[in-house]
Amino acid sequence: MRELLDNNIDIKLENYSVDVEKHEYIDDLSQVKSEDSDQFLNVGIDIDESNRAGAFLLKDSSVTHCKASQEGVEIMSISDARKKYSWLKDYFWKNIEPDNDKFTLQADEKPHEGYFIRSLPEVKTEHPVQACLYIAKDGFSQNVHNMVIAEEGSELHIIAGCSTAPHLMSGLHVGVSEFYVKKGAKLIFTMIHDWSESINVRPRTVTQVDEGGIIISNYISLRPVGSLQMFPTTYLNGKGAIARFNSILVAGKGSHMDVGSRIVLNAPDTRAEIISHAITSGGAIIARGDLVGKVAPVKAHLECKGLILNDGLIHAIPELRGYVPGVEMSHEAAVGKIDQREIEYLMARGLDEDEAVSTIVRGFLNVDIEGLPESFKKMLDKAISETREGML
Repeated sequence: MRELLDNNIDIKLENYSVDVEKHEYIDDLSQVKSEDSDQFLNVGIDIDESNRAGAFLLKDSSVTHCKASQEGVEIMSISDARKKYSWLKDYFWKNIEPDNDKFTLQADEKPHEGYFIRSLPEVKTEHPVQACLYIAKDGFSQNVHNMVIAEEGSELHIIAGCSTAPHLMSGLHVGVSEFYVKKGAKLIFTMIHDWSESINVRPRTVTQVDEGGIIISNYISLRPVGSLQMFPTTYLNGKGAIARFNSILVAGKGSHMDVGSRIVLNAPDTRAEIISHAITSGGAIIARGDLVGKVAPVKAHLECKGLILNDGLIHAIPELRGYVPGVEMSHEAAVGKIDQREIEYLMARGLDEDEAVSTIVRGFLNVDIEGLPESFKKMLDKAISETREGML
């Protein structure tokens, strides 16, 4: 089934430029141009930084802002991190082989920076760290390599937003990310995508979780995108490790999304959950989930729910693989339309039809995620409005 997207979306790397002019560094995000700052707000980036433990901003290939605001939290470009820490060679490209596919190979051979975020042992972030990867040049291929390390006993929350300038006609984003959650650590990673309709996006992410570690991953994409293909993999390698993955997808007309998650339970008493809510109002969504139980006892659950509001495609592909007796894994998948009885119920209580549909869609998307700015709620309202229009 992987070939469905690849056959329809043939990305030729030679059609994109990897060279770009450098952008000026800014000390304060309040200095960002209004055209750019509006885009940042759409992906959860707080311009005043008052409720953030630090910030990182990559514009095309230039690190234009990088600052840690809490002691015990490190934020820097990946190139600076590799210069500072010789031990980083034991982590860099450890999870993913550079020749995994043509996109990872390009990220290795023609890199454009990336972020390094680390919480030191026993440090707990008071507020989220925010990172934004932004494309401003038309026809540009942004190739980044990111690394996150939550050291033993620490807690780290990251809000990562990806976006483009409003004028972009074409572009490609390749993002290689390697995450390490050490013993007893907790990482909450919230990714918000707000690409333009002509951007192709290819993230490649692998996470390793040690004993008692927790990874909570939230992925949100509410606006049209040219094509998106991602399948992050997490390995629960230590006893009692936990992984929870939540994705919220909206595909408008012309959008092609191939999104999924794989969690491999390699140690006893590990737990995993993959929850996907997808809406199509004319686009195509392939929603994948793969749970792999290698030892016992483990518990894992996979849930995929889809709403078709207009002609489009939702293809749910839940997979469970158990290798030993004693694994407990389950899945449920459902694809359909809004129940007319729900609409009538809300209309009977004073809502008109549009308000009823919007209320149901809002409840289905369920994006009550800690640390997001008030401006994101406006983006959700706009996405719901556009989704409703797509039904007409």
